[in-house]
Amino acid sequence: MICSTFPFKAAATISVSARSAILIEQESGRVLFEKDAHRVSRIASITKIMTAILAIESGKLDQMVKVSDRAVRTEGSSIFLKPGEKIKLEDLVYGLMLRSGNDAAVAIAEAVGGSIEGFVFMMNEKAEQIGMKNTHFSNPHGLDDHENHLSTAYDMAMLTRYAMGNDTYRKIAGTKVHRSPDPGESWDRVWRNKNRLLTELYKYCTGGKTGYTKRAKRTLVSTAGKDDFELIAVTLNAPDDWNDHIQMFETAFSEYDIAEILPKGPVKSIKEPKKYKGKLYLERSFDYPLTTEEEGLVRVKYMLSKNQPEENGGRDHLIAGRAEIYLDRVKIGSLPVYYKSSEKEKESFFHQFKRLFTSIIGIDYYG
Repeated sequence: MICSTFPFKAAATISVSARSAILIEQESGRVLFEKDAHRVSRIASITKIMTAILAIESGKLDQMVKVSDRAVRTEGSSIFLKPGEKIKLEDLVYGLMLRSGNDAAVAIAEAVGGSIEGFVFMMNEKAEQIGMKNTHFSNPHGLDDHENHLSTAYDMAMLTRYAMGNDTYRKIAGTKVHRSPDPGESWDRVWRNKNRLLTELYKYCTGGKTGYTKRAKRTLVSTAGKDDFELIAVTLNAPDDWNDHIQMFETAFSEYDIAEILPKGPVKSIKEPKKYKGKLYLERSFDYPLTTEEEGLVRVKYMLSKNQPEENGGRDHLIAGRAEIYLDRVKIGSLPVYYKSSEKEKESFFHQFKRLFTSIIGIDYYG
């Protein structure tokens, strides 16, 4: 995972109301703006991003969930579930994300984790996997019922970046209106998204999650996309969060572009050693958000093996080394450099590998 911070030349023009804030680019994870982003705070209902992604990854979205009394009794925002009703897990996730249903959060936790306690364990396991180092979850909804339910703007940006890698999560988080069957009634439940950035305020918004409790104050995660430029913004304790997010997005879109530093395909700049000339290639490109001034500070360093290229996933994928990318002498990423060998070279390499293998296990090459 690439996530690096460099001076944001337009940072002086950003003044957010939030106590903590961060803006990152989705693909690279580059931090474009931050304000006390590692401060540990209460996070309210943006907690539900974790609840949603765990439900989605459970593979049970098509299964019916029986709603418990405990779920129905959950305080705060609600989608008004009925005790004993059966509802599809997918609909619960929509109710969770669009209407911030705390009853939906508990129903999801019990269905996916077996109990709230079991689900909380899963939440913290996933947080550790993602690299959320300053986060501890104590419930699936974000209510202030535990003193140690805490995270940071940075960690929540990392969680959202992870979740946005899932197409189902993207679809649900970016839905403006969802209909769900209402048992015992002839009409559907209709849930409209509470995220005003998505529904009315910002045309480039692609999703997110709102939050509020008396102790956490207003919290907000939002995502935005313009062409191939995708951003994630997080604010904690922000009285003017809608405008905070719009300001961060607009400043980044105006000051940065996604630059293709290394294109996919042949590496044409390598002439020495001669055995590599015309035979090196990259399997994917390397793109990165840069300001105009930063474009002249990018350097690529090729670290190539002087010996036989290493086999990786078969003889058609020989690794000759790595391309390391630097911005103002700070490493921002690297890619494997592959070697396109001839049929004769492939056969030669195969025999060399076979001789080495048989000598190690003590079998005669011709035996």
